[in-house]
Amino acid sequence: MSVSGAIFDTVVRGGTVVTAADTFAADIGIRDGRIVALGKDFAAGHREVDARGLLVLPGGIDSHVHIAQPSGEGIVMADDFESATRSALLGGNTTVMPFCLQEKGVGLRAALKAYHALADGNCYTDVSFHLIVSDPTPTVLGQEMPALAEEGYTSIKVFMTYEGLRLRDDEILATLDAARRAQQVVLVHCENEDAIRYLIGRREADGDIAPYHHATSRPVAAEREATHRALSLAEIVDTPVVIVHVSNREAMEEIGRARLRGQKIAGETCPQYLVLTAEDLKSEDFEGAKYVCSPPPRDKPSQEACWQGLETGVFDLYSSDHCPFRFDDPAGKKSEKGKASFRWIPNGIPGVGTRLPILYSEGVAKGRIDINRFVALTATNHAKLYGLYPKKGTIAIGSDADLALWDPASARTIRNEDLAHGADYTPYEGMAVTGWPVTVLLRGEVAVEHGKLVAAKGKGSYLARGRSALFG
Repeated sequence: MSVSGAIFDTVVRGGTVVTAADTFAADIGIRDGRIVALGKDFAAGHREVDARGLLVLPGGIDSHVHIAQPSGEGIVMADDFESATRSALLGGNTTVMPFCLQEKGVGLRAALKAYHALADGNCYTDVSFHLIVSDPTPTVLGQEMPALAEEGYTSIKVFMTYEGLRLRDDEILATLDAARRAQQVVLVHCENEDAIRYLIGRREADGDIAPYHHATSRPVAAEREATHRALSLAEIVDTPVVIVHVSNREAMEEIGRARLRGQKIAGETCPQYLVLTAEDLKSEDFEGAKYVCSPPPRDKPSQEACWQGLETGVFDLYSSDHCPFRFDDPAGKKSEKGKASFRWIPNGIPGVGTRLPILYSEGVAKGRIDINRFVALTATNHAKLYGLYPKKGTIAIGSDADLALWDPASARTIRNEDLAHGADYTPYEGMAVTGWPVTVLLRGEVAVEHGKLVAAKGKGSYLARGRSALFG
């Protein structure tokens, strides 16, 4: 329906609006890509979106995704920015935050130039980069990080595992200290690389090379110890940190103790730790490689612990850790080296398009969390912690009109063919879910309509960000 002379570009009419704090019936008036009115009985807009019987949520923000990232000799990530953001949008997300990887000997600005070239003009969602620091030279720490913080690159990531990416403790301290001065929040991947390398050697010596032993060589204790160490280092230099992709109770307890000490910290978990287990890596005919990610899925008690963390506030963020590789591909999971030993199986799984339906179905529909907590975990907290709020992550006057209209009763089965990403599988194939985003608006424009992509590639914008709420 189109009406000439209307005061709104678009009216989303008749839905139940949900934020992290409130649930209420309202129409939404949109002008110039932003929300300008919430209320009832608005005059017709140039475009009308019928939201009757639907939940109107802020568009999801997935703040932990890997796209087109260098992944080792002969290995190619399954998604470029076009396919990854397309899948994200169809899954109810309007912003994704990929990582920009600094390779050894390359400065942060050079890495950013390369990533922007890959992303610009190719995205269906808005995007914003975290900076992975793998080579913390004095120039990187003293010049590039503070200058880039002023330009809106206000988060960095460090690794405690993966040879070539991991930093020593003194390098982590120096990077944390530089980030505090620049007011950049630091994401930390916590696993003890030395323990893992020792256990990998033990498994291979015993002939245990199947995908399952990826899980046995990365035990809970390796994650717990590294989490404790990361939090101790952050405490020493008083730097806010996000402990990402937490998989178990023991690491959660480290986060809880740090909070009791007064540290500024956020915790994150992912769908693989809620619905998968290490037993999935035992699948026959190398199918277990489909579930290889780090940290690995754990066991049922760890699943329950992670659910409790979502319910009780141990976790502030729920992200996908989308890191896709094709399965039946020599440049993916079935690389020649990967088939020879789990050590070389490309590490990561796809999930950007299924993140929200899994949490809605397993969390909201089953009564584990309420719909307001769902919004906080999937959008609002991401915006606050990464300097996008209130432009993103909520439904309020002045916010971007990024909206996902959910059918709470829609019953579907997850199928890879419906996800529109670049991977040839999903680890959640065949999973029955209740609740699905049916229409998505990006800055006021309908991008997905009745489950079908209608937006053109390139509608997504790059987002410079402010400081994290963890800095106060």
